[in-house]
Amino acid sequence: MPWEDQFECMPAEKMQAFQLKKLKETLEWVYEKIPFYRKKLDENGVKPADIQHVRDLAKLPVTVKNDLRDNYPFGLCAVPMEQLVRIHASSGTTGKPITGPYTAEDLEQWTQCMTRNLWAAGIRKTDIVQNAYGYGLFTGGLGFHQAATRIGCAVVPTSSGMTERQITLMKDFGSTVLFSTPSYALTIAERAEEMGVDIRDLPLRVGVFGAEPWTTAMRDEIQERMGIKAMEAYGLTELCGPGVAFDCEAQDGLHINEDHFLAEIVDPVTLEPLPLGEPGELVFTAIQRRAMPMIRYRTKDITRLRREPCACGRTFIKMDKITGRSDDMLIISGVNVFPSQIEALLLDVEEVLPQYVLVVRKKGHLDQLSVRVEAKPEVYDQGEEKRGQVEKKIGAHIQGMIGIGVKVELLAPKTITRSEGKALRVIDERPKG
Repeated sequence: MPWEDQFECMPAEKMQAFQLKKLKETLEWVYEKIPFYRKKLDENGVKPADIQHVRDLAKLPVTVKNDLRDNYPFGLCAVPMEQLVRIHASSGTTGKPITGPYTAEDLEQWTQCMTRNLWAAGIRKTDIVQNAYGYGLFTGGLGFHQAATRIGCAVVPTSSGMTERQITLMKDFGSTVLFSTPSYALTIAERAEEMGVDIRDLPLRVGVFGAEPWTTAMRDEIQERMGIKAMEAYGLTELCGPGVAFDCEAQDGLHINEDHFLAEIVDPVTLEPLPLGEPGELVFTAIQRRAMPMIRYRTKDITRLRREPCACGRTFIKMDKITGRSDDMLIISGVNVFPSQIEALLLDVEEVLPQYVLVVRKKGHLDQLSVRVEAKPEVYDQGEEKRGQVEKKIGAHIQGMIGIGVKVELLAPKTITRSEGKALRVIDERPKG
């Protein structure tokens, strides 16, 4: 069964003992099999035997994305090629792709983690699941597909794109579940309205969304416009794909699959570990993978960890929704700002649509931010004076809540390119180098 009391409801002390056992096994494995990690551990004067407690993680070196790129394609793979059954990869839009090799055991573990994710979202064998994640090298499509198949759902593998067909199939097949990025869910909702289809009247009842940061305000927007419960899947290609952490019915933080991933929060500058409840950068160690375990991988995602009782009964530690990425942080007039903060404030404004893009330029030594956001048709049609009033309203709201001045441009509906995958939210026009 997808619900696994043995691990999902394991007491924290027992879980830490299990994690320590698996961590030591993993460290011995990578020290023996991966020259990169053996060299890193030796340089830090650490041997696998030196790790006697989970808190000893802080003695270990961190792994960063450039380490994966420098060892592309299989320099960090611990097994020979004939033991691999699947190879995924990231898009590589900012450099060489990040490879994700899997043994048969790794693939089984990933499916297990994703199945927990979907089960916690309320997905059952009777569901008709429309999978609008991209299939291929990206881990999303196949990760969700594997888990839905494990549960016994009827899977409709639409992949992303062809939005009108997505809506037609949703209506004709009676889809009850949608998998996609949150921004594409909004694209589907908007196109359905244009087609005269009220998604809220369809059998669709739940969506599981991920692959990009999204605010609670965007979750509320999706739930209202689609009449569904919007659940979350969190993961990274570097760790396994989606399924690292997941929503439950409480929708109060994401449960981390602790028997597979050891989570820490560190100061993004000093890398010093931070106590539970303190916000910082999320760092993961994969403690059961065979092909490519990650030791203290810096995700760059900013969040905090909480260990507290949950109404669902799970005891897994929780992480808050990602508030931003340490490398996405902007310094505007000396204030640290994350794009997700701007998104949440824009969604407070009733005159605008949830379609926006932030443009960053350089002004002296500081970043300057322009906010371009679409107006609702009835607002835009009222003319320039009304648009100017709304622009001032948005600017004042951002100034009042964050303390920075921004230039606001209210755009006509349909001006911003719609997303079929991850939405482009920030355009960086700062000079390179």
